Amino acid sequence: MAQKTAQTIPSKTHTREEVAKHTAEDDIWCIIDHKVYDVSDFLDAHPGGSYVLQQVAGQDATTAFYNLHRHEVLQKYPDLCIGTIEGEKSEVVDPQPGDLSQVPYGEPVWLTPQFKSPYYNDSHRALQRAVREFVDRDIYPEAQEKEADGTYISQELTDKMAASGNNLLAMRLGPGKHLENRGPLLGNVKPEEFDYFHDLIVAQELSRAKARGFQDGNMAGMMISLSAVRNWANDKDLMEKVTDECLSGKKFMCLAVTEAFAGSDVAGIRTTATKTPDGKHYIISGTKKWITNGIFADYFVTGCKTEKGFSVILVPRDDNVETKRIKTSYSGAAATTFIQFDNVKVPVNHLLGKEDNGFIVIMSNFNHERWAMACGVIRWMRTITEECMKWSNQRLVFGKPLISQPVIRQKLAAMISRTEACQSWLESITYQMNNMSYAQQNKLLGGPIGLLKSYATKCGGEVASEAVNIFGGRGITQTGMGRFVEQFHRTYKFDAILGGAEEVLADLGVRQAVKFMPKAML
Repeated sequence: MAQKTAQTIPSKTHTREEVAKHTAEDDIWCIIDHKVYDVSDFLDAHPGGSYVLQQVAGQDATTAFYNLHRHEVLQKYPDLCIGTIEGEKSEVVDPQPGDLSQVPYGEPVWLTPQFKSPYYNDSHRALQRAVREFVDRDIYPEAQEKEADGTYISQELTDKMAASGNNLLAMRLGPGKHLENRGPLLGNVKPEEFDYFHDLIVAQELSRAKARGFQDGNMAGMMISLSAVRNWANDKDLMEKVTDECLSGKKFMCLAVTEAFAGSDVAGIRTTATKTPDGKHYIISGTKKWITNGIFADYFVTGCKTEKGFSVILVPRDDNVETKRIKTSYSGAAATTFIQFDNVKVPVNHLLGKEDNGFIVIMSNFNHERWAMACGVIRWMRTITEECMKWSNQRLVFGKPLISQPVIRQKLAAMISRTEACQSWLESITYQMNNMSYAQQNKLLGGPIGLLKSYATKCGGEVASEAVNIFGGRGITQTGMGRFVEQFHRTYKFDAILGGAEEVLADLGVRQAVKFMPKAML
């Protein structure tokens, strides 16, 4: 898919009377937003058929066009524009890479000029501008392509994200020492300035690639696994080696915990790690299922049963590791995988944390993963709300815009309310993360983050359902104006399941609250 670029309009001007003369089958002009288009050679290529174009030959087709298309369609075919109407100026906004949306509620409050926020500073704003432009120019085109054909992220894009002065791969892990000595980050943000609001910006802007499978395929596996290596590796040289390999884009990794018999029930894991008689290696055997990025991973942060409990071990890929793709309801670009470990030999220095005490490794790692998933699904809710705002204002039904119907306005009100409520809660928790140590976050925020993710995905389901009804048939069609609505309705459940199901996380939130319940209140 071609990336959006500024449309260079030919300087030549035409009159409406001149346009009206071009109505022959091999000579068709029309007017859209005060610009003149020669579609004579586009008839056979037009996805909607040639007859539709013949119907508007020589006419102003602005209303007809925008009743069926978004402006981005015109941006894909700039060569069709041959000039403008004399004495007239374009009225439709022509968004460019990096631009903020001008649609009400199309951006969070802090990015809306009329409003203020206590959480964000100039550094955050610089990063947001830089990441958005990078997403629009470099990630969005590939994301759409990979989402459609199911192939994995390219090495070229990976290298761009890893490059000095960009460091998007490193930023995926959040604040920390891994950002040191990497030079300035995207937007000239200093590594020591990078906090969880920068992290939130990266997570939400990346989701604007609008490709849910590719979104997970874009190093989500690394984000949720390399953090465990950095926080829990016993061999610091090994930790630095793996960090450098992954953050440079040379190698890839994933988190391999879930099994057919053990999803949220981590205690049910059957993959085993048995020490060799000399005590120098683990022999790992078993299977893992639904593992994001597993197909192309070089390292697997693997949950295993050990002699007296549960342990987490960093397993390098070798000939005894077999990976197979699992077909899911979103794109194969996520590289969702079934893994079989067949007597894989791993040095004992690859143990993360303490042997038989791996639950703390996994559970503490969940907080950032679940928080990042909440960031993504909340941004998707905003994207879909924006799509519905655009559609309901441009779609004509019974001679009036769809937005004139009270029932549509009620649906939009509900979508806006859920999105803004979730964003506010997300920012409140992010502020706490900025003011807590890693240990404090593990103790105090597991429950709130679990409740946030559970609530956000439930709200996402409501937004998805309302959006499909607003778009009608287009809301269940994988091409055209409703394709992102269809995609979100089909894939929001990934956020509701991955990283802990809604019900499990809701229960976690209440159980953690009960732990802090004062006995004097009983």
